[in-house]
Amino acid sequence: MTGMTELSVLLRSMQPELHDEEVVFCSVSGDLQDYLTLKPLAMFHEREGLTLVLSKITAQAHGLAFDGSFQQITLNVHSSLEAVGLTAAVSAALAQQGISANVIAAYYHDHIFVPTLRAHDALNALKALSNAS
Repeated sequence: MTGMTELSVLLRSMQPELHDEEVVFCSVSGDLQDYLTLKPLAMFHEREGLTLVLSKITAQAHGLAFDGSFQQITLNVHSSLEAVGLTAAVSAALAQQGISANVIAAYYHDHIFVPTLRAHDALNALKALSNAS
């Protein structure tokens, strides 16, 4: 199934959903299989180490260091990985409110990680963007 590419349709139908769980970004050494039991939401290999996106509770329980706490907002529209402008539009709407956006595009949806203390502001900004489109 191919995702949508038309920016105006994506924005209008993105239906942002805020997840309750707090998550953190951790940088660890070793291999992914060493951390699979932690059930990371996402991971990425970088030169400096392995970045894991984990629940805050899990990271704390395992003594993993992190900076800041985030909440995930999922855009419930099947966006194509080749769609142009969605990340830019979302990031711009959040930037206008002074909210950082850490975006991870997965196969079906885009997921935006925003600071926990600004999560509801971010959700409202994205709903306003969608309604204005």
